[in-house]
Amino acid sequence: MNADSEYQLGPESEYVELAVEVFSMLADATRVRIILALRDGELPVNTLAEMVEKSPAAVSQHLAKLRLARIVFTRHEGNRVFYRLANEHVRQLVADAIFQAEHSLEQNPPHHRDALRTIAAVRSIERA
Repeated sequence: MNADSEYQLGPESEYVELAVEVFSMLADATRVRIILALRDGELPVNTLAEMVEKSPAAVSQHLAKLRLARIVFTRHEGNRVFYRLANEHVRQLVADAIFQAEHSLEQNPPHHRDALRTIAAVRSIERA
């Protein structure tokens, strides 16, 4: 979804400063890795810690900041806390940042090559 084409965004937007705060919150590699780990659903702290190769205590601190920024939400089940992304926008924002990083290293980045393979596969199916 390309929301900015339907919702007029301009330099006068009242949300610019809040957007800067979101970028500031995501300006940490561990937090970006946590968001990438949560893109497919909710996870408990210990699983996230293993996935991002950090201690559970460190991950908990990052999750607390992400929760205060309303980037992640929690669900309690007994004494376990499960974390999930608050919405699809942060998932897309991080994906786009990774794609932009790929562009800074390669002229034909992996996400474009994958898209071209998918298009070619669909066209070959359509021809069959």
